[in-house]
Amino acid sequence: MTRRHDELNRALVHGMRPVVVELAEPDPAWPAAFDAAAARLRAALGERAHRIEHIGSTAVPGLAAKPVIDVVVALDDPDDEATYLSDLLADGYDLRVREPGHRCLRGAVGDLPVNLHCYAQGSPEITRYLVFRDRLRAHDDERARYEAHKRGLAGREWADMNLYADAKGPVVEEIIGRAGGPPRP
Repeated sequence: MTRRHDELNRALVHGMRPVVVELAEPDPAWPAAFDAAAARLRAALGERAHRIEHIGSTAVPGLAAKPVIDVVVALDDPDDEATYLSDLLADGYDLRVREPGHRCLRGAVGDLPVNLHCYAQGSPEITRYLVFRDRLRAHDDERARYEAHKRGLAGREWADMNLYADAKGPVVEEIIGRAGGPPRP
């Protein structure tokens, strides 16, 4: 087993799960699904949610994506689970990742899965997500390059979705770098 597998087994609440990544063509319903998810999060968290943003490929018009709505929420301290986690669990979310400064939960809005990433307000990870999203929205060439890379990785089985994300990492880092975003901490 690799070092990365060991890291994932420590962070993933339910352990690694094999997956075949399938991409869907862009769907104009994705922004409305995010709006519905954000409204539910605002109702569940109130002022504890300092910021709620649509991230990931479904946040980029014209980009093929896994049909999963990715959301980032800024909290005071995601490690202080007692201040928010029970409300998210009551709203149907399931804790999937527990690592210092980050929690990832899985929920749904309608038939679409939602990945909810919780970071501290001001986290460089939030900035990185937004710089990447905005760069893809504004630059057709970057969006096309990223989509081509994703299509090259799709259709095969991965030991876990995080390994697929790792495989996209070099292209993501290049795009964030060209946009002037912060390096990975």
